[in-house]
Amino acid sequence: MGWMADRLERRADPRTLMPGAKSLVMVGVNYGPARDPLSTLALKSAGAISVYARGRDYHDVIRGKLKELAAFLVGSARPELVDVKVFVDTAPLMEKPLAARAGIGWQGKHTNLVSRELGSWLFLGAILTDLDLPPDEPETDHCGTCRACLDICPTDAFPAPYRLDARRCISYLTIEHKGPIPRELRSAIGNRVYGCDNCLAVCPWNKFARAGREAKLAAREDLNAPPLAELARLDDAAFRARFAGGPIKRLGRARFVRNALIAIGNSEEAALAAVATKRLDDAQPLVRGAAVWALAQLLASEEFAVLSQARAGSECDASVAEEWRFGASLR
Repeated sequence: MGWMADRLERRADPRTLMPGAKSLVMVGVNYGPARDPLSTLALKSAGAISVYARGRDYHDVIRGKLKELAAFLVGSARPELVDVKVFVDTAPLMEKPLAARAGIGWQGKHTNLVSRELGSWLFLGAILTDLDLPPDEPETDHCGTCRACLDICPTDAFPAPYRLDARRCISYLTIEHKGPIPRELRSAIGNRVYGCDNCLAVCPWNKFARAGREAKLAAREDLNAPPLAELARLDDAAFRARFAGGPIKRLGRARFVRNALIAIGNSEEAALAAVATKRLDDAQPLVRGAAVWALAQLLASEEFAVLSQARAGSECDASVAEEWRFGASLR
């Protein structure tokens, strides 16, 4: 995530993106789930996907809505004199503090935006314009003494309220992190294969939330609790086809199958060992290493020892060979 530091100066002032900008319009779109997103965590042989990634890619959906709003703003003035730009996670903007300044909500102790009307389930978008618009009042912090979001984090990713250590965050590890997931954090990931909703779902302000009404953002039924066996078997073509039009596709097949295999290792389902064994011949070392770890969790000592003797010596990737050695050391 070095890009955040590299663009720090640009992130500090939206006018670096549009010299002459006078106003920033912040938009929040509710994507509240219709069911408890944490219920999937109990289904050990199924994958848990973050609520925001179960429907269409929000970048495309919200960008279209922002363009409609921008056209309205331009239409209210002399179009030839108005400049507007729309952004949905596509520029170095500090969306959450800016949304708080605009009165949409406040940054909670989990560092995400919280709304008194919509709870934690918000996508954010921004419009920069040289129109001079009257400002709204900023929102104040209403977290109080609550620390539910901090206490529920499986990997202790919050060193303090309002501070997040991304290196321990399951959303970061399963989405942004490109290498093997650190061994000491794998068991805490459980069956999460893309993102994590724990800190959002337990926020008490969600009692005022309601299910999102944008049909394009609604969860696809096949992504509510997909079988881990199906996910781990995906090849490149099947991965692209299954997640076309959604945010998971940007992750790439190797990282996603890595996540599915970590979840299989946490499943305690011995029958899934056969699925992990198939991935020992995968073209991607990232996948092969995760398969070795999964088998080390699922197989009996004797079975893993036999498999290790047969396979470890032929492994040419150092990181995967280390997984074999680590698995053997657990016996």
